[in-house]
Amino acid sequence: MRNNLARALGLALLLLPTAARAADPVVSNLSAAQRAGTKLVDITYNVTADTPTVIVSLEISSDGGTTFSVPANTVSGAIGTGVGTGTGKTITWDAGADWSGQYSTQMRFKVTATDTPVGFSLIPAGAFTMGDSLDGESSALPTRTVTLSAFYMGRQEVTKAEWDAVRTWAVSHGYTDLATGAGKAGNHPVQTVSWWDVIKWCNARSELDELTPYYTVSGAVMKTGTTVPTVNWAANGYRLPTEAEWEKAARGGLSGKRFPWGDTISHTQANFQNIGGETYQTETTGYHPTYATGGYPYTSPTGSFAANGYRLYDMAGNVKEWCWDWHGTYASGAQVDPRGAASGLGRVARGGAIGTATRATAAWLNATTPSRTAPTSTWGSALPAVQAQSVALALS
Repeated sequence: MRNNLARALGLALLLLPTAARAADPVVSNLSAAQRAGTKLVDITYNVTADTPTVIVSLEISSDGGTTFSVPANTVSGAIGTGVGTGTGKTITWDAGADWSGQYSTQMRFKVTATDTPVGFSLIPAGAFTMGDSLDGESSALPTRTVTLSAFYMGRQEVTKAEWDAVRTWAVSHGYTDLATGAGKAGNHPVQTVSWWDVIKWCNARSELDELTPYYTVSGAVMKTGTTVPTVNWAANGYRLPTEAEWEKAARGGLSGKRFPWGDTISHTQANFQNIGGETYQTETTGYHPTYATGGYPYTSPTGSFAANGYRLYDMAGNVKEWCWDWHGTYASGAQVDPRGAASGLGRVARGGAIGTATRATAAWLNATTPSRTAPTSTWGSALPAVQAQSVALALS
């Protein structure tokens, strides 16, 4: 175990599919037409859902739907959050602003509608640059382009109160070795839980919410032990994020930055130990002056600092967060929905904990034996998030 820079391992809440809620929104009757004499494209659609409003996103392809990489930045109309269900919805895309001078007879427009579960944020589908070359950290290299499917991420680290509520149910339903964990208060992140504990807790929460668990051993729901589980990636319960999902979520939509908000860090932005001497750390030094009380680890209540662009909290500092992946050698080429190495000596933990500024960067990782409990926590949950329809158009 490292010294007190080694932070409590905890749970960054899980990932969860849209099917975990009642019925997915349905997009239908999608059409697209370019306005005569302009570069404006009107995309119309109908949407139904069990909720009065949905979140709508637009993806655009110029190669017949093989990739959806055309920028869709200058849009207006029935897109984004709070879109009411109904017929005749219209999104207007300004191709002249986003794709000036381009032409294709193979245009495809894909409209996706989701209804975000309470406490989760939608992390949109698409590509991002994983890793960075800003400071030469070996764990951040090589940089590579990773494309991910959409998913939901819990907005806050799992609190001790949340852990306890699920565990209370679990221990009377076959989860006989699920750790109690630790936490400075009910609203602080749970910590000192192993990767095995977190996997089983995810399954217990899935069962408690009458969802399909992700993790099984010999065809049965994993409730005890330390046998590496099989993952049913088509399940609709709670799970750990993959390392790539965690990093994309942590970056909050920013590209090429050290942290979820930019390139410098201070105690006004995160709970970390400001001692590393990095040029990008500012203001007060040492442990956080507000939270360095009551004994180590000096955690802070979840959500004590500003959220990132995806409305996620504590993606830098506070506690390290377990991911699904075995740590292994990274490929430099482009990847789609990577799930880590097939085996390894350690599982990936992210988020830096109450360590130095370097450890709080979005690209830093720690490979940790899955049985380790030295203060680590876990992050929210993840859910698949797609209910889409696509349509073709020749853009002139």
